[in-house]
Order: sequence, then C-alpha cells, then structure tokens
Amino acid sequence: MGEQKVSLLKGARKLQRFTRNLINDVEALDQMIQNNMFEDDIVRIGAEQEMCIVDKTTFKPLPRNLDILNMLGDVDFAETELAKFNLEINLSPLEFTGDCFSKMEAETRERILYIQKYADKIDAQIILTGILPTLRKHHLEMSNLTPLKRYKALMDAINAQLLKDAYELKLTGIDELNIKHNSPMLEACNTSFQVHLQVNPSNFVQLYNIAQVITAPVMAVSANSPIVFGKRLWHESRIALFQQSLDTRSSNEHLRERSARVYFGNDWIRESILDIYKEDISRFRVLISGDQEEDALQMLKDGKIPKLRALQVHNSTVYRWNRPCYGISPNGKPHLRIENRVLPAGPTIIDEIANSALWLGSIIDYAENFEDITQFITFPEARDNFIKAARYGIDTKFTWLNDQKISAVDLVREEVIPRAKNGLRKMKVKEEDIDRYLGIIEKRMEKHTTGARWMLRAYNDLIEKIPRDEAVSVLTSSIIRNQSQSLPVHEWSSPDARDLKIYKPSRIKVDEFMTTDLFTVQKDDPVDLVAEMMNWRKIRYLPVENSKGELEGLITLRIILRHFLKMRKLKSNRSATVAELMLTDLSTVKPSDSIFHAMRLMNENKFGCLPVVDEKELVGILTEQDFLRISGRLIERLEDDD
Repeated sequence: MGEQKVSLLKGARKLQRFTRNLINDVEALDQMIQNNMFEDDIVRIGAEQEMCIVDKTTFKPLPRNLDILNMLGDVDFAETELAKFNLEINLSPLEFTGDCFSKMEAETRERILYIQKYADKIDAQIILTGILPTLRKHHLEMSNLTPLKRYKALMDAINAQLLKDAYELKLTGIDELNIKHNSPMLEACNTSFQVHLQVNPSNFVQLYNIAQVITAPVMAVSANSPIVFGKRLWHESRIALFQQSLDTRSSNEHLRERSARVYFGNDWIRESILDIYKEDISRFRVLISGDQEEDALQMLKDGKIPKLRALQVHNSTVYRWNRPCYGISPNGKPHLRIENRVLPAGPTIIDEIANSALWLGSIIDYAENFEDITQFITFPEARDNFIKAARYGIDTKFTWLNDQKISAVDLVREEVIPRAKNGLRKMKVKEEDIDRYLGIIEKRMEKHTTGARWMLRAYNDLIEKIPRDEAVSVLTSSIIRNQSQSLPVHEWSSPDARDLKIYKPSRIKVDEFMTTDLFTVQKDDPVDLVAEMMNWRKIRYLPVENSKGELEGLITLRIILRHFLKMRKLKSNRSATVAELMLTDLSTVKPSDSIFHAMRLMNENKFGCLPVVDEKELVGILTEQDFLRISGRLIERLEDDD
C-alpha cells in the first residue's frame, strides 16, 4: 500500500486539502531533484514476496492471515494483503553487488519457513504461485477482505468510481472466461514477487524506459499464472486480471479514451520521474487520503527530508507495471526506485531470484549500450510486446529493437541472458551467483519450460482423467511438494492423480463441479428440434431459458419419449412446442451450495438433474453423471489405498 494509514475521502474540504498536499509533494520532489539531494553513491535492490495460504487437506484458500500474523507476534517483515488468504513479506534492501542474490534467496526461504512453522499450527500451508489454481469466484466475496481500515477505504473508493453495473473479467486462452463480479476483490487472485532497483535521478529516465522494454521478454520466460477458476487462459493471466479487476470504465458510443488504473503506460518518459507522477495525478482521480499530513515544502525549508505522504498514497492507487517509488534510506537521504510488479510469485524461490537477476542484470547492460533505447523501438511496439508476452509466455514472438522479429526463446537465449551476465559482472556480482541463477534461465530455454507451460501441460493431462476440481487440487498439491524440495521448475516432474492422498468432494461448492457448457432450448422451440438435439449430443436433460438467460423450465428425454409414443398411438403429426411439455415446478441449487446438499436433494427426490441458478439466471447444471464421476473417483482412491 505504500503509506499505510489512509482513509476514504469525505467532503470537498478534505479533498481540497489532500490535493494541495499532493501538489506540494510534487513541487518538493522537484526541488530535491534540482538540488541533488538524493543518495547517488550506492545501488541497492530489494523485493516483496506475496504468497497464498491454503488448507493442508483441501488445498483451497484458507482465510487465516490475521491468525498467522498474531502468532508471529512483533515481526517487522510480514504484513497483510487485500484478501484474508494472502500474506506478504518484505525483504531487506541489499547492495547490488557480490552475493546479493544468494542472500536474497536465503532470506526469502528463511522467512517463509518461519511463517510456515506457525501456519502448521492451524493446518495451513504457504504456497507461491501467481494465481492459485484452486481459487474460485466465491472466495473473492467481500467477506474475505482483510478487515483493516485501509483495505475497506480502497474498496469503497474504487466502487465509487464504477461507471457500470459490475466489474467484468473477460479472458480467452485455451478456454474462455467471461464473468461479472460485485467488487474489486478479483484483484486478490494475484500474487507476485516485486523487485526494486534503486536508481539515481540523473539516469532515472534512461533506466525506466529500458525497464519498460525489457519487461516483456523477462515476463515471457517467467510466466506462472495460466489457470483462473479452472480455466486455461493467458500464460501470465495476472496482467489482464489485475487490470480488469480494478477497471471502473464503461463502454460507450464515443471514442473517448480513458486509462485503466492498472496499466503499462501511454508513452516513454522524457524529462524525469516527475513525468510519471504528473501524468498519474492528472489522469486519475484521488481515491483515498493519508491520515498523517505533512507540509513537504516547509520541511525542506527547515532542512528536513519529507516523506511525501500524499504522493505515496496516490501512487499506491495507480498500478503501473513498472512503478516509480520514493523512499528515505537509513542514512536519512531520499532515494528513487523502479518497482517491477510483473514477476509472478513462484514457481519456487530460486526461480524468482533467477527472474530477478535476469531483469536487473539486463537493465544494467542495456543502459551501458543504449543511451536512449526509445530511438530503437517505438512505445506501441514495447507495449504490444508486453501484452503478447502475458498472453503467450515463452511461445511469444516479439518485435524487437530495429524492427527485428524474434521468438522469446531466441531473444532471451541469444541476447538477454548474455547482456544480463555482462550487467551483473559490471555490478561485481559473484560469478557463482551469475552461473547459478542465469543458468536456470538457460535451462528453461533449453527445455521450453516455465511455470505456466508446466502447469498447462500437467492440467491438460489431469482433466483427461479426473474432474476439474480434483485436477486443480492435485496440481496445487504437486506445486507445494516441488516447492518444498526447492527444485527449479525445469526439473519438476508431471503430477499424478494419485499424488493427492485425501480428497473430500463433500466440501466442494456446486460452482466448482457444475457443467457450464450448456445446451438449452426456449419455450417456442418445436419438440422435434429438442429430440434431435438430445440425440446428437447424447444428453437426457435440456434446460429451458428465455432470451435473458433466465430459467423457465426443464425438458427431459422421458417427456419427449412419452410425447412421441402418445402421438404414435393417436396417429397424429401435430408438432408440439417446448412450452406444452416442459416441467416448470423445478428444484434448483445455487452455485454457493455444497455438492453434499445437491446430492442429497437429488437422491431424496429421485431427480436426474438439478439446474444451477443465480438470481434467476441459469448458470449451470448438475446431473447424475456428475455424481457418478465423484463416486467413481472415490472408489478408485479406496482401491489405491488398499
């Protein structure tokens, strides 16, 4: 969040006061840059590790972050995240030299193991993954918002900006996802490994533009977020999901352009870091204010260094993928950083450090060789590369410098890795660290494997054999096992359905198991069409819906057979409609109901199927075939145990 003590802006006077402080902060920052007040004799790196908390038995999200933090006691490195099933740790800033990457890896592992020791007490498991495979839409209700003032203020402020009736998530990959949600909590799907590079004001423009360019190939070979709600989507689905989860814009008849608060940027920066802050203040309305105020200009006059609290609050509500950061070093001097928010959490800690080394090292070398990289690639090309990398990952083809067309694998192997090695050597990083971490990237290229590729291959294989809910649980279990062995992802073996020792489908929600690829009819359709559809698709039940997608009835194979037998006895050729035959007194279930409840309802009433309805809208169907699959898997598990 940046500045932690924040609240919702209420009233024009409070807005005006905060805005004045914001403008003063920009002016104060400008004065500090002009007067060379920034730390410029050292380069540091740092990182923030986000993680998910899951139940050790079900591998579903476990909303117990505050319980774990309470057990941790007074530690300064762990803190909450937006959702109750997420945590974040802050890593110590390190001088960018020597064994800094080994130290970062060791500290990350040490702190996660320390947290896991307390998580064990509540049967919780920490997992590193860009998007948790077992996460479902119902986990993202406001009841799972971490109950802290700053999160509630942010949610309320974003909701107040919403220009449409709901937040929408639309993504197409192997599968398609098209859903609406009632809050920005969809953002809580994302967990990342955020890397910071401290830079001097004098070369901020050069390094920031290079960071923008190099982010695409680094993300392509680091992707680890291909599965959302059981759907196979982009290799790094976090990119689209984060933008859409906070997107308050609505479509309209005109061509007016509005930027999402999560974005790559609209152009290169030309003058200084102030270009970014001025654009973001001009483009995006203030959402929240800081509870602590300061007069930054007066502090400068008094010889003090301001924290620029208002600027940090506003910066925390605009989500550039490469975000500028202002801070104060332990020696009291201010400094500037570039924060890379693109890299996903996982697949393992060593993979994360390898990704970081690739990004950081390549920035240093490109800066040595390109005084102005914008002369060699256009901004639209850099942004297009970014989106393509998120979508296709390691399979991307880029438009690179001087209009070169090149694959992600060739670009990273032939250019980015060698440049990263040179950059790390320039920073006097230990050769063994360079070999260790960039060697991991080289192996990924050789085996054409990223976290996303491994996950997609494994999931494709699993869903051919077992239901999707069980498949994502097996997948999550396998990720945790591989992480515990500290294996880089190119060494991971494929999961086996038998790897999941305990599986309890009675705890599953209906929306995790229902069929959503529906064939339906409407009331005016002829019965002849219904009969043919049932024959073609080999199905026994067809929901009847209206033009708005609302459930109106159900027609079954038994009803169709009775109708044709009756017509045959009467020697009649009269064509009936669905409305004349359909059942209208229906029992239904909601997506949030448990599978156990649905099974009991079907068994007690001898139903062959149950439509799934959410506020009148037909969203899915459960049939006896679905429950046969559950039963079959349980029998197989019993046999495996024997």
